[in-house]
Amino acid sequence: MHMLRILVIAEVRLYRDGLAQILAAHADIEVVGNLRHWKDAVPLLAVARPDIVLLEAAPAEKVAAVQQLTQGPGTVQVIALSIADHDDVVSWAEAGISGFVTRDDSLSDLFAIVRSVTRNEMPCSPRVASALLRRVGALATHRAGPDVRLTVRELEVLGLIERGLSNKEVGRALCIQLATVKNHVHNILEKLQVTRRADAVAVARGLTGPHPGLRPAPSAGSGLPERRSSPSLQ
Repeated sequence: MHMLRILVIAEVRLYRDGLAQILAAHADIEVVGNLRHWKDAVPLLAVARPDIVLLEAAPAEKVAAVQQLTQGPGTVQVIALSIADHDDVVSWAEAGISGFVTRDDSLSDLFAIVRSVTRNEMPCSPRVASALLRRVGALATHRAGPDVRLTVRELEVLGLIERGLSNKEVGRALCIQLATVKNHVHNILEKLQVTRRADAVAVARGLTGPHPGLRPAPSAGSGLPERRSSPSLQ
């Protein structure tokens, strides 16, 4: 019988200890680690050699965490824990996860998801599937679309949004008012022809790299005039 090697990473000790004990109770599962932070796991991957990592991490760290955990020796699949909603799922999927467990899922759901991931499947609700398809469509459209120019400040705002920061957190990071942040987000969404922040990040990723479309406007400034923000940008 093949033993499935699982590494648990979660900040709350009671949560990760309980999860590790429940997993270890299954005859075909071996818990090879139980850690607080994903950075602690990276140097241990070569020794622990997990098949699956159950990961709870801050949204701003998800890309770095998944990349570091999956670039080690062997084939490691990451299942994200405590996903809040379908927008979070799409964002984590872009980071490279193989599966996800939402805050509303049960233990039986967790085991079903783990088994599905070992079969290279990722079960998801119709709502999540629709969000993923919209994201793929947005990327395909904008890769072949017209030249997109953002100001330097808009690129800064978009970069912070990609790291998972809220509008308030973006304002604090750039030392600008919340209304100004909303104004920049509104302009970014209009220029990229999307309606949600998560879609803007996806489009930006599709336009960067070898594609020259996304770059600062020639007369980029540090800010834009204040104007009424859209309620959808809260």
